[in-house]
Amino acid sequence: MNLLKNRTVLGVICILLSLLVCFGLTPLFNKTVSQKTEIIRVTKEIKAGDEITKDMVQIAEVGGFGLPENVIRQKDTVIGKYAKADLSIGDYILNTKLSDTPAAENAYLYNLDGSKQAMSVTIKNFANGLSGKLQSGDIVSVIAPDYKKQGSTVIPAELKYVEIISVTASSGYDANTGESQANQDERELPSTVTLLVSSEQSKVLAELEADGKLHLSLVYRGTSANTAKFIDAQDKINEALYPTEQKGDEQEQTAQSQETEPEQFDENEVTE
Repeated sequence: MNLLKNRTVLGVICILLSLLVCFGLTPLFNKTVSQKTEIIRVTKEIKAGDEITKDMVQIAEVGGFGLPENVIRQKDTVIGKYAKADLSIGDYILNTKLSDTPAAENAYLYNLDGSKQAMSVTIKNFANGLSGKLQSGDIVSVIAPDYKKQGSTVIPAELKYVEIISVTASSGYDANTGESQANQDERELPSTVTLLVSSEQSKVLAELEADGKLHLSLVYRGTSANTAKFIDAQDKINEALYPTEQKGDEQEQTAQSQETEPEQFDENEVTE
């Protein structure tokens, strides 16, 4: 203890510690900081949900100190993936910002196989779209006031059971995909609804959209198995309305024997 009270001894200890820091720890720290590593850097603006292509990113050499462990370092790892968040030019990419599948609001567009198509119709006012309560997966009926200028309000047979695949706000972002929202108070009101329809249904919808008069009423919301029952029933209706080509009189006889709406389908039979 007496040695620590000696100013000369304390001075020598301080000098030794300073030399250790200057010639030992500092070079080691500088060497760590100066070490270079390759990462993937964004070269074009990428929006959430976009598929990342090779022209959107590049390999960049940067200092390795302080980089997150999950930063992407190989270009092949990001190409073909989908961005889960907006990325700006110069950003490096973390694996938590990538997804193997499109975002929920875009996934339905990648599931189209040619048998049906996606078509959007405008929600003219709040009430026309069930007060903003519609969401993807819902089965709705399209109601047409003054249908074909005949003065009557009907549900066209082609549009009795139609599946919603997206509800979109005026900003272009999906307002309701059936997923929980981080802040319900800031959720945008829907402007359009995208429906999964056949080519025949799309023509009827186009006419209603041009007239500017259509309402959507909710028929069913629930399991995908039950949703498929409504879609199957609608497909049978459409087959009766637009029979496929058949040889000779068989086509006419088949069309006459089919009913506009299949009796075997009962909405009350849908299980929970």
